[in-house]
Amino acid sequence: MKILVIADHDNGALKPETSKVVNAASKIGTDISVLVAGHNVGSIVEAAASIAGVSNVLVADNAVYETQLAENISELVLSIAEGYTHILASASTTGKNMLPRVAALLDKSQISEIIAVVDENTFKRPIYAGNAIATVQSNESVKLLTVRASAFDLQGTQAPAATSVVGTVVDNATTQFVSIEQTESERPELTAAPVVISGGRGMQNGENFKLLEGIADKLGAAIGASRAAVDAGFVPNDMQVGQTGKIVAPNLYIAVGISGAIQHLAGMKDSKVIVAINKDPDAPIFQVADYGLVADLFDVLPELEKAL
Repeated sequence: MKILVIADHDNGALKPETSKVVNAASKIGTDISVLVAGHNVGSIVEAAASIAGVSNVLVADNAVYETQLAENISELVLSIAEGYTHILASASTTGKNMLPRVAALLDKSQISEIIAVVDENTFKRPIYAGNAIATVQSNESVKLLTVRASAFDLQGTQAPAATSVVGTVVDNATTQFVSIEQTESERPELTAAPVVISGGRGMQNGENFKLLEGIADKLGAAIGASRAAVDAGFVPNDMQVGQTGKIVAPNLYIAVGISGAIQHLAGMKDSKVIVAINKDPDAPIFQVADYGLVADLFDVLPELEKAL
């Protein structure tokens, strides 16, 4: 079995999701190649080659891949797909945009957001907002899988694997990159942060999210939000944690003023330790919390920051 993992990066650094996808791939087989497509990606190639279990890194370094347009990357993957039995990508924005296109071009069915590998043909994925786990078996000659990175651990490191150049250049003329609007923050990225503190509708307004900032700074945490807080306009939607937001599984997740709707739980219930602060003792969040504090968040947060 030959396995192809598509690296997730921003042309500046390799994202940790790639290491976790390699972890998932290692449970399928041992012949793992990683495709790094971008522009001036030398440091990214080095990082990918050092992930334990990687046997080869394929490098497509060209200006047409700099912006990671899904149309270009998917056709590049198609050009090298022959011989691979499994093609994996992270279930990130990039992976979700690109891999279904590869599946369509190959005329194969895709299995999305796997959280476990049973064997080379059988995988587990959440359904019904994570309330049930489906075991899915595929008889396709090529299995296309997006991986929910939060369900897998980081791989270790190894001596750098061999690299080889992919000379194929695909510049899809039907789509062009216009611009990118990016939120700049000194805090860690939400999906990669070891600690996440999130606020919900109980925060009452966007101004009160400042109460979370001091705690986040002291813990080195990212700040998230529930869908209710986003829908109410308290914070921008790139902070949303949940089924239709970002899936996180940090070492510590602190839910403040969040009732715990199924949609939100689906995005954070795999966290190692969950702390809930809510004045409603019957809030569903307490059913998944390791530690629960029934109290008014406006009393608790200043005290928590002071204690830290």
